[in-house]
Amino acid sequence: MSVSSLSVDDDDEYVQTRLNAPMPWIGVYVAAASVACTLAMAADVVYGFRCKKLWFPCKFFSLNATSLTLLAVALKLPVDLTTNMWAVTDRLAKVSSLAFMSTATANFMTSLGSMSDQDIIMSVTALFILVITVFVDVFIQIAEMSSFIHRHLIFPEEVLVAAFMLLLLFLLVSSAIMVLSTKRYLDGKYQEMHSVVLSQELREMREVTTQGLRALVKKYWVMAQTSNPQFVIAGSAICTACGVICALVFLIMAEAEIRMIRVHKSLVQTASVYGNSTTWILIIQSIGVIVGSVAPAFRWCMAVKFRCSSESRSVSFSREEFKIREYWTERLVQWKGSSSASTIRHRKFRKFVHDAKGLTLDLLMKVQIFILLSSKLILLVSTSLSGPFYLCFQRIKRLRMQRRINSLPRDADQSGGVADLRFYALRLDGEVKLPDNALRSISKEVDEVFEIGTRQRSNSLLQFLRRSHSFNGVIAFDSDQVPPLHYREPPNCWSLPVVTLTSIAIALPGIPKESIDGLLSSVRQGLCYAKLIEKCLYSSGDLANIRKAAEIWAEVDLHRKWQGVDLGKLSRESENSKKSLENLATEAVKTVLDFKRKTGSCLMMSNPLNWPDNIISANSMYRISQTVLSIYDQSDHHDDQQQADQHLFQVLSDMIADILSACLTNLSRVITIKCHRNTIEERERSVCEAAVLLGATEDILELLWRRELPISSDSEQAAYIDGWRSVMELENGIQLNSLSDRENDPPENSGDHVSISIMAG
Repeated sequence: MSVSSLSVDDDDEYVQTRLNAPMPWIGVYVAAASVACTLAMAADVVYGFRCKKLWFPCKFFSLNATSLTLLAVALKLPVDLTTNMWAVTDRLAKVSSLAFMSTATANFMTSLGSMSDQDIIMSVTALFILVITVFVDVFIQIAEMSSFIHRHLIFPEEVLVAAFMLLLLFLLVSSAIMVLSTKRYLDGKYQEMHSVVLSQELREMREVTTQGLRALVKKYWVMAQTSNPQFVIAGSAICTACGVICALVFLIMAEAEIRMIRVHKSLVQTASVYGNSTTWILIIQSIGVIVGSVAPAFRWCMAVKFRCSSESRSVSFSREEFKIREYWTERLVQWKGSSSASTIRHRKFRKFVHDAKGLTLDLLMKVQIFILLSSKLILLVSTSLSGPFYLCFQRIKRLRMQRRINSLPRDADQSGGVADLRFYALRLDGEVKLPDNALRSISKEVDEVFEIGTRQRSNSLLQFLRRSHSFNGVIAFDSDQVPPLHYREPPNCWSLPVVTLTSIAIALPGIPKESIDGLLSSVRQGLCYAKLIEKCLYSSGDLANIRKAAEIWAEVDLHRKWQGVDLGKLSRESENSKKSLENLATEAVKTVLDFKRKTGSCLMMSNPLNWPDNIISANSMYRISQTVLSIYDQSDHHDDQQQADQHLFQVLSDMIADILSACLTNLSRVITIKCHRNTIEERERSVCEAAVLLGATEDILELLWRRELPISSDSEQAAYIDGWRSVMELENGIQLNSLSDRENDPPENSGDHVSISIMAG
């Protein structure tokens, strides 16, 4: 052999060595991606057990771009066609990767229910491409190495796991096709039940009570839970088949590992360029298969449990359940009827495309029906085999429960409550009814959510609201006797005057720190509810800048500052409350006038709703500080300065309590609105928020409902503080100018004259 040929061989070997050098790190990267997927599946398992949702909704490991990317990385070994991987660990790692992909596909099943139609189509297509690519690569390797398959005992398990992976993909695609239609059916049933509940509430609830709200939330909770597409998919026959196949995949992988240990006496035998990282991949993905098999197995058990009637002594499975339902193939029928080839000009080619599409979709419909009927058959076999054991267990459990019920007073029997909730449980046509224990579990869930809200109650806010004996502060905080700085005044929202009044209270001299901290604590909690009410009852753009102006609260709460003015320093340096109020009014007027000079008569200045939030906040500070200043001048406590300051602080606190009390009367309406959401993906979360809110504010609602309200909480005006002001002014016989009247008030220069006189004072 010549020297030149030896040199070329050495160069090739050197290049190959350099290329193989980073492969162990690539294996570590594959192991890290497997860890991420395993942790996500484990998080779903923990979340299901913690929330006692043993159908395990997909919250962390869902079918999306992130999870698909991680799985593509985790499947590096099965798609590697060039690396020599014939050692025990290397071969087992390929099997574990295929089993890991199969388990991930089974876990993706219920996540289809929380996705939009477009996301389902795109994500399922991406998963289909990924699984088909892996499947083809695996069988290319097997076909190319068929001449010495007898040397490698791992091939049968690899073939079986790959076949089950492909079967799980078909089941997921079939479920996706069904979900596209079932979501519309479930939504229709929900809307019908929503109309029934509304009519019942209008007929029965003449007076709103916390017990009535609890019953309403519980009804919507059952409706949202049972119409949740994830819950429906988890109890479907296809999900049952996925659970069975996932269990078989786990057993095949376990059998392969046990067999290799018996044959080779070890699992740590690597010969590939991935090095010891292959062992880590095998260990991590095996753990992932174990963790990922928990959710499909429990969904399988749940589906079997639903079919085992607790009232009968045998396993029930009606022939009606094998009837072909419209929603199984509705989307395929729609696709077949669509004119997708209408843009093709050539008639014969257009006819060919149309006929080919029809034949393809007819075939897919037959496959869809076959998959669904096969899944039903698997469910029937599973129920028949495990049903007797379950019924025996249920009989023992029922006897124990009967003894416990007999030892309790008759009032302790809760069966009636379950019977009442059954009417609101929504199911698809052909699906079995929920058993009593499932409804009882759903009822307990909402009770636990109520308890979570109860633990969030604020005693300081409740005691603070007790200061309010009337709602006069809603009118008194802003007097129409205060000259406007502009010929049009911006309207008010609930939170802005509360923030402004609190800022003024902090700036008052001689007030103990404990009183200030107590006020801030109460206002902090009250503003959380006030902003929630504004967000829920106002439209997206309604009073947007006015509500944004109230965001200055963060600066007031955290730093005791208002637009850069140190309220604590102002309190210490002011001789009396009057001086503090004048300084705040002067600063506010200066801010507004500077803005007016810069903008002139532009469109922004003409419409107060378009003002910047700091200008709206400054205008509010001017009007309220001037109103409070007039209250201070009318006070009888000027002989004792400390007493005068304390009295003014009490007046401001009462005003804030009145405004918050009036605002929080809308809580019952917010809870009712949150119970119902048109978007099916948001209903469960929204009802949960309503239950927490009700639990946290029951004592506040009972306190407010004992008072005589000047305006009904169901009225549209009740959502706005200006609506309250107008109603109360009419009831009190006070003729004050409304905001619309102020548009014809004195021209802009009058505001300048007023502001100059204030600054001079």
